[in-house]
Amino acid sequence: MTLKSYRELIVWQKGTELVLEIYRLTEQFPRDEIYGLTSQMRRASVSTPDNIAEGSRRGTKKDYRNFLLNSFASGAEPETHIILSKQLPFGKKINFEKADSLLEEIMKMLNKLITQLSE
Repeated sequence: MTLKSYRELIVWQKGTELVLEIYRLTEQFPRDEIYGLTSQMRRASVSTPDNIAEGSRRGTKKDYRNFLLNSFASGAEPETHIILSKQLPFGKKINFEKADSLLEEIMKMLNKLITQLSE
């Protein structure tokens, strides 16, 4: 089966779902975090599906794989931000379960796709 668009990739779809979840979560953060964790988490989460999309439009398998590696590495940023947020006083009142679950699933999917492209 040949994909017509990156939008057909479940990992990209999950990545955009994660972005929406991060926006939902960060709306609950204190106003003084707007230029701190809120901004960082939003930008970092957007980077994951962005790299998947851009890599899929590249002309070679090698380029695509490199962008997927960037996407995988970008996943470590929101993961770290979530860990930190949970430890801060305001984070103790927020449910991060969906974001954690999506991020774990995305990372596994990216890892598998990268491995397949390496063969």
